[in-house]
Amino acid sequence: MTPVQTPNAPAAIGPYSQAMIANGMVFTSGQIALTPAGEMLSGDVSSQCVQVLSNLKAVLEAAGSSLEKVIKTTIFLDNMDDFGAVNAIYGEAFGNHKPARSTVAVKTLPKNALVEIDAIALI
Repeated sequence: MTPVQTPNAPAAIGPYSQAMIANGMVFTSGQIALTPAGEMLSGDVSSQCVQVLSNLKAVLEAAGSSLEKVIKTTIFLDNMDDFGAVNAIYGEAFGNHKPARSTVAVKTLPKNALVEIDAIALI
């Protein structure tokens, strides 16, 4: 296993890696709307989702992968009422590529984020 580290996404805020590479695949940690400098982005779920997907893309690229190679994502929402807004931005980011996906509502996310996304992708 090989840990992934890039300055183009926020550093881990706990005892974990941004992602791990194993057997030709990359498993990302959940990304929230932290900037690469580590500042939490304020704003609505749409602006946070754009930052989350930017972080996810940076981690995947650092691992030698891309959004186009994602097999599965999990979306965690602070409020399921935000599903439509997140779905629109997510769909735009992935284009014609449609990985398997789960979306769940949770009580609270780290740093009181409104959305968190993780991914599993091919290298």
